[in-house]
Amino acid sequence: MNARPVNPWAALSALCIGFFMILLDTTIVSIAVPAMLQHLDAGLNSVVWVISVYLLTYAVPMLFTSRLGDRFGPKRVFVAGLVVFTASSLWCGLSGNVEMLIAARAVQGLGAALMTPQTLAFISHLFPPAKRGAAMGAWGGVAGLATITGPLLGGVLVQHLGWEWIFYVNVPIGVVAIALTLWLVPDWQPKHSHSFDLIGILLSAAGLFCVVFGVQNGQQYDWGTVFGGITVFEIIGASVVLLIAFVLWQHYNRREPLVPLQVFANRNFSAGTLTATTVGFTMTGMFLPLIIYIQTVLGLSPTMAGLLTAPMSLLSGVIAPFVGRASDKINGKYLVMGGLALLAAGVGIIALQARPDTSPWALIPALLVCGLGVGCIFSPMSNLTMASVEPRLTGTASGIFNTAHQVGGVLGSAAIGVLLQARISASITSEAATAAAKLPEQYRAPFTEGIAHAAASTGEFGSSGGPASIPGLPADIAAQAGRLASEVVHNGLTDAARATLILPIAVLILGVLSAAALRRVSPRPHTPAPTAPTPEPAR
Repeated sequence: MNARPVNPWAALSALCIGFFMILLDTTIVSIAVPAMLQHLDAGLNSVVWVISVYLLTYAVPMLFTSRLGDRFGPKRVFVAGLVVFTASSLWCGLSGNVEMLIAARAVQGLGAALMTPQTLAFISHLFPPAKRGAAMGAWGGVAGLATITGPLLGGVLVQHLGWEWIFYVNVPIGVVAIALTLWLVPDWQPKHSHSFDLIGILLSAAGLFCVVFGVQNGQQYDWGTVFGGITVFEIIGASVVLLIAFVLWQHYNRREPLVPLQVFANRNFSAGTLTATTVGFTMTGMFLPLIIYIQTVLGLSPTMAGLLTAPMSLLSGVIAPFVGRASDKINGKYLVMGGLALLAAGVGIIALQARPDTSPWALIPALLVCGLGVGCIFSPMSNLTMASVEPRLTGTASGIFNTAHQVGGVLGSAAIGVLLQARISASITSEAATAAAKLPEQYRAPFTEGIAHAAASTGEFGSSGGPASIPGLPADIAAQAGRLASEVVHNGLTDAARATLILPIAVLILGVLSAAALRRVSPRPHTPAPTAPTPEPAR
């Protein structure tokens, strides 16, 4: 067989198909939340776990899977992840209850964790520094497009085929990605022999699981006892202890720690990693209150809700490659800071505009501002963060950087989920007390109790805009009570969504401050892309 130069762009295109698929699944579930609440007979907390468990099993193993790429070759690990992800997507679609779906999503996250670190490692390997900005621009375009395309594609699939198809759609895409990766991507072997820090893996996994479990389930257990006398705050406290132990172990582990702490001596890497965490928090967290508001309060179908966000998706995908090229010529930190500020401004405008009677299309300008911000963030942030990392630490740094982004997503999902549940319960209960005054006195207590029960479960509203039933009311005032209940739910959900959106705005401000610490990087010498055997032509 004849050797031929590897086409870096062809290899990147194959990798981006798989990367697009895994990032799509971080947001596509959000659009299906109302449908899952109805068809799986599950509460909001359980459905939020469908999102969180994927992000958790995606984030935790990534430091370990980046080492697998260094030892066995990024291509082989990437293909293995594609197989796991594609098979578990089929399992997700076949799940008949929320518990089975959560288990399948956990496996799906493991597949994503195998794939993601290999993409950035390949970009650093295939492209010289002078051209890496354009490659990062393409990668960032895929990341931004996938992150926001989820609601659009998910809306069409949920409305016309059912929620299961947000997972089934991954199967043919995964098969195509596997074939193209085997054909176009070189079998690069870094030949770095690594030991595996099992203690570090266990400490980090246990610490992150405890903090997510404690934060996300706090509202469900009324911030009290979970089981066996163990409280929510004790679980959160245990997570702090475990994560401190993890950092100390990384410091004293003289063999090969999971996270070489010396990589954080690089100012750009530290600042970029913190910035990535804030972006992951926001991009995951903002969609849950937004989608519930758009579908349940404004009454849009899943397809129309997806179409509402389509301009944001399109704008971010279009401008990201241009921003990537621009980051080769100007200091990319200003692009990142501007993007974060625009995203925060867009979310803030949405929060200010949100009312029960707001026209959905009035939200489009704010969504476009969000899309412009997203398009400016990913490629220069990734380029500045990774460009100054020593070549021997590229694989590990890629894993840490991607893990930070996903950990941000995990924390965003958990924090936004619990805040939204708390605000729904408080807002609807308050609205119910006000609305009950319009009913005869003897019916006020049954009305408020029925509303309070639905608010406590935060899963009985579905997409109908009101609780399934209000027990104890006679038929002659049922119509009046129904109208009042609908107003209560719409007003309460709107107030809850507006209050919840303040949290990602605050986190984005932190991101702007961390991005300000980024510095422009001088190009490093680059080793050209290797040659690979020419595959037999297809005939």
